[in-house]
Amino acid sequence: MPRRLPPVLLAGTLLLALAAPSASSDSGEDGPGGHGHGPGTGGKVARLLENAAKATQEYEKGRRAAETQRKKAERLEGVLARQRLELKRLNAELGRIARGQYRSGGGIPYTAQLLLADDPDELMRGQRLALQANLAMNHLIDKTQRAARRVDEDRQRAAAAWHSLDARRVRLAALKSGIEKKLEDARWTLQGEADAQVAAGACRGAVRLDQPSLPQGRAWVAPVETYELSAGFGGSGDRWAHRHTGQDFAVGIGEPVRAIGAGRVVKVSCGGGFGMEVLVQHPGGYYSQYAHLASAAVDQGDKVRTGQWLGQAGTTGNSTGPHLHFEVRLTPYLGSGVDPRKWLAERGVKL
Repeated sequence: MPRRLPPVLLAGTLLLALAAPSASSDSGEDGPGGHGHGPGTGGKVARLLENAAKATQEYEKGRRAAETQRKKAERLEGVLARQRLELKRLNAELGRIARGQYRSGGGIPYTAQLLLADDPDELMRGQRLALQANLAMNHLIDKTQRAARRVDEDRQRAAAAWHSLDARRVRLAALKSGIEKKLEDARWTLQGEADAQVAAGACRGAVRLDQPSLPQGRAWVAPVETYELSAGFGGSGDRWAHRHTGQDFAVGIGEPVRAIGAGRVVKVSCGGGFGMEVLVQHPGGYYSQYAHLASAAVDQGDKVRTGQWLGQAGTTGNSTGPHLHFEVRLTPYLGSGVDPRKWLAERGVKL
């Protein structure tokens, strides 16, 4: 299925902050001077979604850093092994030269060698060359030993950093798992509250969520940021008495649903096949519908801007799983829908 990848994840703060949320975070309400997502379960889900995104980002960053350090340690280990082999070869060469010099001298003192030599000058030249070779060899051995020590120290530092990062990655994974468990529980609590409203046929009123930074310079956007497209417009299946009237977006419970463009909310309702839904009228006479929601963040009559959160996705009404049912209509009424993908594509939004 066509898939739009998520935008850059929300900028992460240190996960230590995530590990110890305030008491107001658990209740879903703002503390004094706090900056939360409004009261109730919907706000808690929105906050946990942000925390889960931050935790994922930090976990992936830690995992990549640990992998980089591990590879560095392995490379340094290889360099060190080669240096040790070279040092061993040099030591062997030095021993061979020393043995050769001993055999050529026969244990006779150098003064005696000069007296007995057929060509003393040649002997002296040989001795000078041997001395120079020894000095060069000793210098090379010292240099190799220093390099080996440096590589060994670097390897130990890299390995220590790798182990430290790996341990941090494990802690991040546990924290990430804990946040995701809380998120899953909060999502189904939110869904249960929404189901109760739909069963009663009455919405309890808007759950006012903090709004994100709205897109600049764009008149139209997709109704959700991160999604997979599922059932398309005009499709047929066992779930519909007639052809499918909109475009479905497979998203999780609690995912923010946003206005595709500026307009005015003309309907917020709970009950019927669409469950909890929001209907927005746009300039030019078109309407957009957002159905099967788990919460609504607007009330009838509200003016909305492009990208403003209208509510949170869910699975209320005649729904077989969490998703957003989205329609573009010529009138406020069911049956006047047009293909949402084509309609949005004409306005520069490609799903």
